[in-house]
Formats: sequence, C-alpha cells, structure tokens
Amino acid sequence: MSMDTTTARASGSTSATPAVFVDGAAGTTGLGIRERLAHQSDVIVKHIDPDKRKDPVAKRALMEEVDLVILCLPDDAAKETVALIDSMGAKGPKVLDASTAYRVAPDWTYGFAELAPDQADKIRTARKVSNPGCYPTGAIALLRPLVDAGLLPADHPVTINAVSGYSGGGKSMIESFEDGSAPAFELYGLGLQHKHVPETQLYSHLVRRPIFVPSVGNFRQGMLVSVPLHLDTLPGKPNGAALHQALAKRYAGSANVSVMPLDDVAIKNGRIEPEALNETNTLQLYVFANDALGQAVLVARLDNLGKGASGAAVQNMRLMLGLD
Repeated sequence: MSMDTTTARASGSTSATPAVFVDGAAGTTGLGIRERLAHQSDVIVKHIDPDKRKDPVAKRALMEEVDLVILCLPDDAAKETVALIDSMGAKGPKVLDASTAYRVAPDWTYGFAELAPDQADKIRTARKVSNPGCYPTGAIALLRPLVDAGLLPADHPVTINAVSGYSGGGKSMIESFEDGSAPAFELYGLGLQHKHVPETQLYSHLVRRPIFVPSVGNFRQGMLVSVPLHLDTLPGKPNGAALHQALAKRYAGSANVSVMPLDDVAIKNGRIEPEALNETNTLQLYVFANDALGQAVLVARLDNLGKGASGAAVQNMRLMLGLD
C-alpha cells in the first residue's frame, strides 16, 4: 500500500488529522473528490496500490488506518465493500457511499445536508451516509419545503423534467458525446423507472410516485431540474410569492442553497441556462410564476458533478469528520 503523505493517521493514532480513502477514484465522481481534497490541508488522503485495489485483505488493512471511506463504485461493488467494513466491527471506518445502493436504506443517513433543519446534525453523527443523486438533489430541494409547508399535497401528481450535461452518464455516454456520435439532445428513462425516482419520492415526502423525465444535452456538465405546477390545483391556490416564501424560509442562511429573488434577471427574462454553476457546490432555486394564468415552474440549477456529486460528497465528508 502507498499513501499521499507520511503523516497518515493509523487507527488509534493520536494524530488530530483525519484520514480518508476514496475507493473507486478513477470515475468522474471519484476524480472530482480527489481534486477537491487536494486543496484541503486538514484531511489526509490515502490510496491503495492499483494492483491491490480488488484484494480484500489489502483493502481491509488500509481501511483500518482511515477514519472514513468514500465509495465511488458500482452498486454491487459498493455492497461488497460495505460488507467488508461491517465485518471489521469497531475497527471499521465511517462510510460515505456515492452509489445508488443505499440511498433509500432505512439504516443509512441521506447526505443532503439541506434536506431539513436537523439533517446536517444527523450526517455529523452518522457512520453510514448515502450521497444523493444529482437529479434528486434539485427535485427534493424544490419539493420538500412545499410539502412540509402544506402548499403541495403529498399525493399531488408531480412531474419533474430535467436536463444534464453528458458527464453524468458514465464512460460510454461521455465517449459518445466527445467523439461526436451522440445526438445533440435526447430524452431517456422513458420506461419511467429511472433509478433516482425512489429517493426523490421518499425524501420529498411524496406518497404518489412522480413522473420523472430526464434528458441529456451536448455539454459536459451542468444541470437544470424543473417542476411545473398548476397553482389552482393546490390547497389555497397559492401564488408565486407564496411558493418563493416557503423555499426562502427553508434555506435562509444556507451556505450552499440560494433561493433567487423574484426580481432576478433570469426570472425577468424568462430564461435560464445550465452551466453557470459549474465547478461549484452551489444550488440555485428559482420560482417562475404567472399568477394571472395560475401557473408556475420551479427550477433548480446545479453542477451535476459539484453539488450533484463530488461537491456534496466532500461537504458530507467534512460533516462526518467534524471539519465543517
């Protein structure tokens, strides 16, 4: 095994600097995490020799030396590593999983720190945290406050539309866009069984399964998630200002989630593009409303590789290690 520094913290060490291991650092999320950690001096990053990365004995020995393991693996591989950590008992590190394997598991904490007023505290004390999906991050941020406020019934027939850069689609999709063989734009997931729907429904507190229509465009990263609403179908027929107030109240003081003013330039112009927040951990929420027509469109903008993946992972890591 090798490591990025000779001051690595072994299990039981008196060193105050926590150590982490990113398992699966070659994918887009793992690379993004490693890049972000390279700029943080209060965390030691350890890594395993490439020829031993699938060796459970070598992996276990390394994980005994770290405080936290971040999994950037396919679901089945993530489950194998979690089982290995569970077998370590008290020597096992905390684990942050970026796959979809545990996002709705009842014994895992969901890693959207802004989900509820006490969610960041839950993440701080958790030993197992599931990093959210990129699409659900935007959708849940828009929907959960409205459900909690009683403005949107839990059984309302919700439709979620979204577009992402191609970097969220994995190696084959990235290659197809970068070699010019992919279309400029396409809808997908039209079997209505996208893997992000269960977590979106659960953490939005919806009892009716939402319709989710994702799409991908010919740009590397960036994302827009939108929810159209007929205001006259909602309790009390709220106007756009009421929806905006509920969102603003939930995220007041948030360092990462901004509810954009109703007089924002994008709202006045009625246009918004997906790439403005690339390379950030910022999530912007918009309410586009026409009260005269009784209609509104809620929009979340984020970097699918930032707040939608690597940025959120590092945010959760810092909470779990007491570094926030």
